Amino acid sequence: MNITDNIKNLLGGALLGLVAVVGFSSCEEYLDKNPDTDVSPSDPFKNFRNYQGFVEEIYNCIPDKEKCNWCPSWNWGDDEVFNPEAYDRMTRQVDLGNYRAWSTTGNWLYKSSSNSTSLNAFDHSLWPHSWYCIRKANQGIKNIDNLVGTKEERNLLLGQCYFFRAWWHFELMCYFGGLPYVDIAFSDEELNLPRLSFQECAARCAEDFRKAADLLPIDWDATAAGAATAGKNSLRINKIMALGYLGKCQLWAGSPLMKNGAQLGAIASGKTYDYDADFCTKAADAFGELLTLVENGETPYALAQFNYKNVYDHERASGSSSCYSDIFYTINSNWAMPGSVEAIFRGPSANSDGNANNSNWNTSKVFGPKNAKVVAHDNVIHQPTANLIRAYGMKNGLPIDDPDSGFDPAQPYKNRDPRFYHDIVFDGFHYVLAADKLSTEQKPYEYCSLYTGGDMRDVATSSSTGYFCQKLIPHQCNEGDKMYDWGFSLHCYLPYMRLADIYLMYAEAVGAVNGAKAKSTTCSLTAEDAINRVRERCEAGRVNAKYTADKKLFIDEVRRERAVELAFEGFRWCDLQRWLLLTEPEYATKYSDEFDRLENAAFFTTKDPADARVANYRKEVLFKRQLDTKHYWFPLPDKDVYLYKEFEQNPGW
Repeated sequence: MNITDNIKNLLGGALLGLVAVVGFSSCEEYLDKNPDTDVSPSDPFKNFRNYQGFVEEIYNCIPDKEKCNWCPSWNWGDDEVFNPEAYDRMTRQVDLGNYRAWSTTGNWLYKSSSNSTSLNAFDHSLWPHSWYCIRKANQGIKNIDNLVGTKEERNLLLGQCYFFRAWWHFELMCYFGGLPYVDIAFSDEELNLPRLSFQECAARCAEDFRKAADLLPIDWDATAAGAATAGKNSLRINKIMALGYLGKCQLWAGSPLMKNGAQLGAIASGKTYDYDADFCTKAADAFGELLTLVENGETPYALAQFNYKNVYDHERASGSSSCYSDIFYTINSNWAMPGSVEAIFRGPSANSDGNANNSNWNTSKVFGPKNAKVVAHDNVIHQPTANLIRAYGMKNGLPIDDPDSGFDPAQPYKNRDPRFYHDIVFDGFHYVLAADKLSTEQKPYEYCSLYTGGDMRDVATSSSTGYFCQKLIPHQCNEGDKMYDWGFSLHCYLPYMRLADIYLMYAEAVGAVNGAKAKSTTCSLTAEDAINRVRERCEAGRVNAKYTADKKLFIDEVRRERAVELAFEGFRWCDLQRWLLLTEPEYATKYSDEFDRLENAAFFTTKDPADARVANYRKEVLFKRQLDTKHYWFPLPDKDVYLYKEFEQNPGW
């Protein structure tokens, strides 16, 4: 099914989900059917069980960004580069300005194999499923009066439908801008819905998210209807998810791009700090409402603990009740869904198809060195840029370019933000712990040689930037430690929204308008308090007073904090886009770190690699993106903009 067909199915009136829900065969000739198998269009909506079954298909459609392809791509900002074997992936195509590749590179935005009922993560992507699921949500809302059930059941069903109608619109808007807001189930009507501006569309999303928040419970287990699935309701849409997206869509609408339009030179003009006060105030109140519930202990959500016995190996300290790493992956837990206590919104487990080891095949082998196949399979590697590395500040909370930070280019990895040691693999890192399991050819790669000219700086098989990432996948996913093998039951999943993100969006929404010392009308936390909640969790140092005294400097710190805390989670492109920074030279250039190693190899076998001394530490240009104002939005498919005149193409495409 092509892209245009999906929109036509939405706008043309076919209730495609009916077959999946009620289970009749579409292959029989009508006259040969037993009359008892005829299904009324209202049957999926006649009771709560049927109705919820109809809604469940929408959950199944949520794309799994990490496992939608053999070599998935989801980090399109200044934070990541691929090596040449993956140049056909979307990360490289965004570098080249070839945004049209979003529909041809097999990423989570579009897969030609999209199938709403499939349990294979390869069959789910955003564009085709959005139109399909928006239609299902509208069908659900339209048919609510057919339900024979309680008020609680009605509220649960309506709340989910309102949420999903808004969510699929909003996810599309982040990449394509304002769209027609489809709030009716089309049959034979003329196709003439106009494209709304981003702010107009966000206002419509906000109405639906607000309705959802008012209808849904915090905890499904505490409802009579949810009791039938008690203990298995954590992924179902609830009040906290709706409030989170209510705030997010309003913050996005209030961001510099949405207020001022795509333009160049936003740093020099100051437009990068020019937010829409009304939208940001509304966003702050929504986030504040959510955080007050969290802070009062009224939700199941909390910041996961950052408490490690050995942070390099993600070995948690004894007695830790939750773990930061568990947000992104689980091991030795019978393929338990990642997320810990912090993940707020996720799709269903990609392991539900019975292929419990699918994290092995899709994600676990694309983060480490391919020298002598120390990490198996193709030469495809997600590598953090020096841009991202330099966003990690010092343990005292100051950015490395602050004159008081204590950063020493002769020891560039000493006393850094603790998340650096959790997330980043750098020179001297002990990469393969079970070195005795390596072949003779592989043994030289037990420790990382990521200095300029080192064995792990080959562009084709290792790192062009001087770093690897292990935030989302542990470094033990290699041929010695074998953590990606069946026996470890590795399961990875990237959440769409987690609590740390909420604290940071609250800090931005409040701080952009009223500064670090201000708070919303719905929460006792100041913007400064919110960002410090995230930093204190990992002992990264509170925001220094020099950055809280100036509104612009505070926003700079919020933005740096987002780059670090949310690193590699797929948010960076949208952040740079909405801040009008995507085309700024500082952010459109990708860098590597270069340096000479001064210690001998034996140093790293007994000492902390963070203590190593280097010479000639410097950054060098890897690639300069040639982006213009049109690159603030992805192009709509040409075939779709020809459907009707009101569905206009994005400027410049």
